Parts: sequence; structure tokens; C-alpha cells
Amino acid sequence: MQLVNLTPTVSLILGAILLILGRKLFWIFVGAIGFLVGFNLAAQYLAEQPIWVILLIAIVAGIIGSVLAVVLQRVATLVAGFLAGGYLTVQLLQMLEVSVPLGEGIAWLPYVLGGIFGAILLFLLFDWALILLSSLAGATLITPVINPESEMETVVFVIVLLVGIVVQSSLLRRDQPAPA
Repeated sequence: MQLVNLTPTVSLILGAILLILGRKLFWIFVGAIGFLVGFNLAAQYLAEQPIWVILLIAIVAGIIGSVLAVVLQRVATLVAGFLAGGYLTVQLLQMLEVSVPLGEGIAWLPYVLGGIFGAILLFLLFDWALILLSSLAGATLITPVINPESEMETVVFVIVLLVGIVVQSSLLRRDQPAPA
């Protein structure tokens, strides 16, 4: 699965929201992942359509994800974990320029395996998995926009990822009640 890039402005805004508020506003995380997956699928399979059709599909997918997150949190947790895990697996493989020698018929396998891992992780370790997955998603959106030299891309990615984890974990500690 080849991922399509968003505009730099959308990538920065969405990436920053996920990086800082992904755990705190779970419904935004699920909506953003729905938007990203919807955008990439629409861009791949409806490439001949005008951009507004692709964006409309992505927005509808994001809204559906957000509504699911509010109404059916357990189901949304599994779906968001699967979609985020799959999206991040493919994105990280592309970023690291790792080519998986799979036949055409099973090119989706890394996405599915990453999705299963993401769903299990998010279900078992909700807060920390959400911090990690939303920080990873934010970092994968922000790093290409910063456009560092190729040898610096990994360093920038790790720094942005760590900033997201530190900020969100400090917000998590602040949200938790003090021991009595």
C-alpha cells in the first residue's frame, strides 16, 4: 500500500494535534486516523476524481471515526488501533525505505500485521498505547514537512516523537489524581 502525502499545512496541523492531544482527546485521534486512512484509500482508488471528492471521503471517514469513538469506545479503540497500527507500519517502512518482498496479492500484509499489533496494544494498554500511537502518527506527519536532509530525517523523527511522548505523558500525570 503506497501512502499519499497531504499538503504541508494539513500535515503540520493534524500532526501537532495528534502529537500533543492524541490521548487527551481520543475522539480526535480516531477521527484523524479515519481521515488519514480515508484520504489514502480514496487517493489510491479514485485518483482520477477531483481532489474535493477525495477530501470529502476523507472527512466523512474522519467524522465516522469520531462518532464511533464517542458512541462505541471499545469498538472504536480496536478499530483505531488497527488502522493506526497498519498506517504507521506502512509509513515507517516507507520512511526507512524498507522494501518487503511480497507478491502483488499480499502487499497489504504489513498493514494487516501492524494493524493487529496496534489493536492489541491499544486495547491492553489504552493510555500509554494511545500516547505512543498518536505521537508516532504526529511525528510521521510532521517530519516530512520539516524536510530534513535524508541523514537527519531519522533524528528529527525521533526528536518529534519524544516531544509528543513527553508532553502527553506529563498531561497524563497531571490528569491522574494524587495518591491519598
